[in-house]
Amino acid sequence: MNTDPVEMKDTSKREIVTTRLLDAPRELVWKVWTEQEHIEKWWGPIGFTTTTQEMDVRVGGHWQHTMHGPNGVDYPGEMHYQEIKMPERLVYFHGGGKGAPAEVEFTSVVTFEDVDGKTLLTMRMIFVSAEELERVQIKYHAIEGAKQNIGRLAEYVVHIQ
Repeated sequence: MNTDPVEMKDTSKREIVTTRLLDAPRELVWKVWTEQEHIEKWWGPIGFTTTTQEMDVRVGGHWQHTMHGPNGVDYPGEMHYQEIKMPERLVYFHGGGKGAPAEVEFTSVVTFEDVDGKTLLTMRMIFVSAEELERVQIKYHAIEGAKQNIGRLAEYVVHIQ
């Protein structure tokens, strides 16, 4: 029986789920998701760049970064790592950057499943309520942004093999 509180609750009405089969081994996909030198090269929707202020991938650690939008707007963010099961699962809380209020808060559960040498990646973004998910979708186009983010990851891992 799974005793993880995130897994035990029905979150279907307040989550975005993005799944994609990546043409790269799981260990590589894990590496490019958890190492600063790689994640800065693909993180964010199309047209965005990302700068990392600090990255400490361990339970209790965090990743403080700024996404720079193509419109010139900066979006600070900070991920707080809650669970790390290398190379299978990452759970982190996404909030505002250091000194910045959180415009968007959610918990992410990212799984990396080996499928015949490729990686089935599933990213679940779990919001506090269905209303918050709707607000984020309307204001930030979160579903399309998540798809673009994983699309950029898929392109990146193919090119570094």
